Amino acid sequence: MTNETRVRYYPEEMLKHRVQTLLVETGARASDAAETARALLHASRIGVDSHGVRLAAYYASLLRSGGLNAAPSPLYTRTAFATGRLDADSGLAHPACYRAMSEAMILAREAGIGAVGVHRSTHFGAAGAYAVEAARQGMIGLVVSNSDSAVSLFSGVAPFHGTNPIAAAAPVRDSEPWLLDMATSSIPFNRVKLYEALGIDLPADVALDEHGQPTRNPRHASFLQPLGGETFGFKGAALASLVTILAAVMTGADTDPVMVGTDAAQTAEARQNVGHFVIAIDPERFIGRASYDAAMTRYLNLLRAGPSIDSGHPVLAPGDREWQESRRRQETGIPVDPETRTSLGLP
Repeated sequence: MTNETRVRYYPEEMLKHRVQTLLVETGARASDAAETARALLHASRIGVDSHGVRLAAYYASLLRSGGLNAAPSPLYTRTAFATGRLDADSGLAHPACYRAMSEAMILAREAGIGAVGVHRSTHFGAAGAYAVEAARQGMIGLVVSNSDSAVSLFSGVAPFHGTNPIAAAAPVRDSEPWLLDMATSSIPFNRVKLYEALGIDLPADVALDEHGQPTRNPRHASFLQPLGGETFGFKGAALASLVTILAAVMTGADTDPVMVGTDAAQTAEARQNVGHFVIAIDPERFIGRASYDAAMTRYLNLLRAGPSIDSGHPVLAPGDREWQESRRRQETGIPVDPETRTSLGLP
């Protein structure tokens, strides 16, 4: 059975409703469920299915077990002219991260740049959801997050860093934002789970089994290799380390190798203390809005006009593929795998 026959397609509004319903039924406040659905649908809309609506079941299991605080009281503290700190109180991370970016943008409107660190948080889905929020408000957004150990060091045979994503988004006049959203691991671990659900082999050079040996079987994948794999994995490992410094060392969150693991959180043995770090930058305070818009447009025109090895497929800027997929899914609906259909009660 192929991937195309295993998935079914659904309109975004239906999925949004099912996600919110599931989260509320398992204890989340309606407002928190809405913000979580907002972030998950961002990922599903642009084709990042590993971090889309399929994660709703995971968050629901954490709410049921007590691994997440269903009624958190987040505390934001402005620490200086351009900095702040947010204690997420172990609640759903998505509303906390939207709040952090909102506060960072308030700081940036005053100082030109604003940075907010988040601690006592949890898995926040696709980092790009929060970076895009800044771009839609005319600012450049940067977002990083650490997580529990799931990725080896370069030449390592045991997990050390998390998948530690980096996302950035920049506004583009009369267009969708420039968007980067990447893990510092070979692939996100949720993609391993998605491949398992779909019965698809993993690409080569991305995952290791429990003995530290390469595997393409998602069921045998115990942890991941850093971005760059066996040859250039030192680059991914270094980027993961940078993320840990910003998201954990700078915020008071746990560093990756000592963080409570996902399994322990799901059984409520202990709650995770994940960290995020968000930055908003206002171009108006640097080069000015008109100059920024003109320079960004010229830059992207040059990038997309670059020579391509395939004349039928021009060079793409970061985010182009995602926005193309978003437009396509507005017509076709969003694909959902069998496991997620069951968890959301979809036909």
